[in-house]
Amino acid sequence: MSTPASPLPPFRTISDVVREHAAARPQHAALVQGERRITWGQMDALADRVAAALQRDGVQPKQAIAISGANGIEYAVLFLGGLRAGVAVAPLPTGATREQLAGMVRDSGARLLFADATVPALDLDVPRIAMDDAKALQAWLAPVGSKAAPVDVQPDWPFNIIYSSGTTGTPKGIVQPHGMRWAHVARAEAGKYGADSVAILATSLCSNTTLVCFFPALSRGGTVVLMQGRFDPEAYLQTAQRERATHTMLVPVQYQRLMAHPRFDTFDLSSFVMKFCTSAPFAAALKADILQRWPGGLTEYYGMTEGGGTCILAAHDFPDKLHTVGKPSEGHDIRLIDEDGREVPPGEIGEVVGKSGAMMTHYHQQPGKTREAEWYDAQGNRFIRTGDVGRFDADGFLQLMDRRKDMVISGGFNIYPSDLEAVLRQHPAVADAAVVGIPSAEWGESPAAWVVVRQGAPEPDALRAWANERLGKTQRLAGVRYIAELPRSDIGKVLKRQLREQWTAGAAAS
Repeated sequence: MSTPASPLPPFRTISDVVREHAAARPQHAALVQGERRITWGQMDALADRVAAALQRDGVQPKQAIAISGANGIEYAVLFLGGLRAGVAVAPLPTGATREQLAGMVRDSGARLLFADATVPALDLDVPRIAMDDAKALQAWLAPVGSKAAPVDVQPDWPFNIIYSSGTTGTPKGIVQPHGMRWAHVARAEAGKYGADSVAILATSLCSNTTLVCFFPALSRGGTVVLMQGRFDPEAYLQTAQRERATHTMLVPVQYQRLMAHPRFDTFDLSSFVMKFCTSAPFAAALKADILQRWPGGLTEYYGMTEGGGTCILAAHDFPDKLHTVGKPSEGHDIRLIDEDGREVPPGEIGEVVGKSGAMMTHYHQQPGKTREAEWYDAQGNRFIRTGDVGRFDADGFLQLMDRRKDMVISGGFNIYPSDLEAVLRQHPAVADAAVVGIPSAEWGESPAAWVVVRQGAPEPDALRAWANERLGKTQRLAGVRYIAELPRSDIGKVLKRQLREQWTAGAAAS
């Protein structure tokens, strides 16, 4: 199913758009972090100094830099300065292990690593600049007033490399081109962004979830407020009220915590124009509660970091469709295919595949994984496979049924069970393991493991502690249970649905 697209305006770089806003409104607030504020003029000048420093250090267009750390003004400016130099930015997750982070930096080919104190020392030859050390960063930046040499950035050049989670081998680096980001920001009016918008962001800048709000907000000359530290509902609500926030992007578990806050209804949130949600299953009842109690519209995005097809649900316009993820976005072609790669008839269930002007180029240095993620129709058009299973209703709204890949989405982070299973199998007492997502009041979902053990195995909690020491913060197991044999289909596939049901039944009985 597809929705016709109006033509995009001619390609422009986000860096050029930023420069124009800075010239037109140099004193307008661009970035806010706690008590700190920088104007558009200051942000543009800093981006120039970053770009000039990268050029001074020999970082060439289409090469990469890596950034890892907590959200902050320096993080945002380094990202923008890298783009101005035509350099691809690899924003790396701070929740990854030391080995994972080092592997991502190597895989990206980053010439420089910008990191804060939350990032451990890494075994790398890549120069590291402390972005949270004002003296160190100022010493690295080009002198005040420096201008970068102009770079003729092309739509197919890499804009950023966003890494999937991974524990074994090299995580997949999703390469998103400038053309993909331009498609996002060129239609920013759909999100009702404007020059007076104030977008409050409480998810990491390493996540595509955040970037799909960050860049459209800046593209319209608005203000971006960056929340600091772990998500705190009270701090978020206070900041939103103080800054008169108009837009926000949150994952479902954050909405859940906010709506459950005992003083939620005492805050003045009347300034909100639009709220966005993506990255995880979004319960219909929670959507309804937000519509009732939080002013402004609510838009849910369904899609992948890899791009392809995106569905949009304007929940405020379709309160009877809250159980769906909406209709295909303008210019997006979404279809459903069976296990043999054939399109299914209308009304039937199939795997979701999508095509649009916003698609990743490839998985960085992983052509095999790229081919696995692609599907081509009879005319040779390239689609991205989601691994999700769903069906369209009679009105063209997509209802998701399950996730074929069995990916666990915890607090907005994608967790791949195979990575966790591989770690468990490294223990000498583990004969087999299967990881599934179980309900979590705090995170929406958490990973848990069913394990077949050999004689002399430790207690389940001891095995869980052993595994969690080897996993990233966002990957840690919520529980481990032992089982004599994993249930499998006739062709040998583990029946994870049964395992999830058994876990839930056991939790209810205990």
